[in-house]
Amino acid sequence: MERCFLLILITATGVFADSIEPKVKDDIISKEGESVTLSCTYDTSSNNVMLYWYRQYLNREPQFLLRKGARSWSSSEDIPDRRFRATTSQSSTEITIDSVTLSDSALYYCALRVGAQ
Repeated sequence: MERCFLLILITATGVFADSIEPKVKDDIISKEGESVTLSCTYDTSSNNVMLYWYRQYLNREPQFLLRKGARSWSSSEDIPDRRFRATTSQSSTEITIDSVTLSDSALYYCALRVGAQ
């Protein structure tokens, strides 16, 4: 039985009062074929919020996966790999990976960008 290992490392960007962090701070372990949801919570006073997800393989640079707006920014970007879905709320973002495979084993980052008020 093969297992996929999904790791989350979170980065925060923006001004001093803005923050983002994982809901679960432990490694997430899943079996191939299952769906996995990674979640981050964020805190900002801005209504212009854009949330990003990245994946990084060992000894490689981070790879952009998707972005999704929240609050007054409701846009999202087309995602070439339809196994990835993102949702956002007033204080969190989630990415779901359907039918995970061993090649999904990586470090996953969420990031927060806020616009001017």
